[in-house]
Amino acid sequence: MTAVEKLLGETARADAQRNVRRLVAAAREAVAEVGVDVTAHEIARRAGVGIGTFYRRLPSREALLQAVVEDTVYEIVELAREALRDPDPWHGFCTFAAEFVQLRAMSCGINEALGTDCALSLDAPLEQLREQIRLLVERCQQSGAMRDDVPWQDVPFVLTSVMTGDRTIGLTAADDQWRRNLRVVLAGLRAQQLHTSE
Repeated sequence: MTAVEKLLGETARADAQRNVRRLVAAAREAVAEVGVDVTAHEIARRAGVGIGTFYRRLPSREALLQAVVEDTVYEIVELAREALRDPDPWHGFCTFAAEFVQLRAMSCGINEALGTDCALSLDAPLEQLREQIRLLVERCQQSGAMRDDVPWQDVPFVLTSVMTGDRTIGLTAADDQWRRNLRVVLAGLRAQQLHTSE
């Protein structure tokens, strides 16, 4: 059962569950656009409900944000597990890398939660995410697809580094700048013998 499902499970009436679902959807949107410091008033406004409804249906703003962000991190864990099921280790890793970076690039709150010490308790999902990334990297290295001189712990930092600001040295980033940067990073991670054989 996901953290959001637990929130829904605490509410029996259908109309109350509809309000909780609206608040969850609004919280996801607000976390992406504003970050994890979004207020309960802003979430309620986006959901089209009053602040009283917010607090009648949910234990707290923190509980809602915890559920939304925790579930999103677990979704990233599942993306990594899917990548591990890909018969081609390098293809699986590249697919995960693109999804991981895109989510961080598109969600201010997830980027904050994964990149800083935020007030949310994410130890369990982050531990699982670290383990899945380690398995992805080691699988690629054992297959000869990825350089073996790169510790798995470096890979999350390298992937995160492809996200840029809107401008640098007077240049404006392209809309897909992170994708361009990711191509360069993946080329750098790939084992050299594969470059020369293509």
